[in-house]
Amino acid sequence: METNELHRGRLIDHIQLVVRDLEASRRFYEAVLGALNIPLGGAEEKYFWFDELFVSSSDSAAATGALTGRHHLAFQAADEAMVDAFYKAGLAAGGTDNGAPGKRPYHPGYFAAFLLDPDGNNIEAVFHGPHTRSAPSVTITF
Repeated sequence: METNELHRGRLIDHIQLVVRDLEASRRFYEAVLGALNIPLGGAEEKYFWFDELFVSSSDSAAATGALTGRHHLAFQAADEAMVDAFYKAGLAAGGTDNGAPGKRPYHPGYFAAFLLDPDGNNIEAVFHGPHTRSAPSVTITF
């Protein structure tokens, strides 16, 4: 497996999902992540990846035969139209509605859609609204 880019300073380096039906999951993730302009990074017989999301079958060497439990993954969208496209693409590719596109009360401007992937993972696309001011900087000392 090769890595196209190394990203330092992220909170999460990578995530692996182990799924029942690799082809169904690939169709779903190609559709929803394609709608967010995230290209397929690569694929092998027992796994595929997008950026730092790795999805494998339970018989892959990295999975040790066990499926992962339910996860909630949220992907950032560039605008509300991209959230809508994510939702429609996911439904067409076998996802299940878990919250249609719309504003959420988490903070002003939070616009999101939720889908369940073929394994029941809660997959979200979120647009945090236009940037109207810069975030305050915070200094923490110990």
